[in-house]
Amino acid sequence: MIEIIIDILIFIIGIYFGSFFTLAIHRLPKSENITYKASYCPNCNHKLGILDLIPIFSYTILGGKCRYCKNKIKIKYFLIEILSGIVFLLFFKTLKLEILDITNKEIIKIIFLSIYIATLFILAGIDKERKILPKSLIIFIISISVIYIIYSYTLNIENVYAYVIYLIMMIILLSLDTLILNRKVQYSYIIQILILILYMIIFSNIYNTIITIMLTILEIGIKNIIIYLKNKKSMIIKKEKIEKPIGFFLSVSNIIVIIMTNYIINYTIKI
Repeated sequence: MIEIIIDILIFIIGIYFGSFFTLAIHRLPKSENITYKASYCPNCNHKLGILDLIPIFSYTILGGKCRYCKNKIKIKYFLIEILSGIVFLLFFKTLKLEILDITNKEIIKIIFLSIYIATLFILAGIDKERKILPKSLIIFIISISVIYIIYSYTLNIENVYAYVIYLIMMIILLSLDTLILNRKVQYSYIIQILILILYMIIFSNIYNTIITIMLTILEIGIKNIIIYLKNKKSMIIKKEKIEKPIGFFLSVSNIIVIIMTNYIINYTIKI
């Protein structure tokens, strides 16, 4: 019974995270504040009340419409909240932690990994819509990497010096993007993707990152085949190259890989 209650609480926390993700995905590309500015309807800009901000529940009760202007709210917000709840529940379940006997070290680990997954969610959402990773978010993931590396050093983690090298590479790439390639959007996006990959190596290790890249290539390949077959069936020939949101595929793939890895380690491997 206690386990069920804990699972429900984790799911609720996850959907509230999802609600924050939708806000960040909408505001960060516009350089809007995501902490102090009150939530508002993206259609009529009306300030939202407490009853409008209950994840999943508010969307369902209001029929997917704004209480004030009656315009439809994009279903993606609803889906992100649900997916966030599911991902956080699966993530914590696969960690196989004893909540009642949890240690301070495990709590700190959960906090870091929760922040990591949160940034992947936000990066995926923004990249899916705009094919760009905001500079403010890039700076944030570098900052959280610095804090994580310092914490890892205090624990004498074996790979900490490799993490420092990855961090230096991230800073060099960010400097290169800012000083030289800022006006060349295509090359800037490549730099951002490389920083994201280094971020994944630090938090999910190099092996999981390699699997993530392989899964991403597979996903993009499958999507290309589907698009090709769809266009062929409808007799539509598109000459222009359709650019793929690589950051979106990488982020989604890495979350899947992390959950699967945790499951394999904690549920299938017998020590």
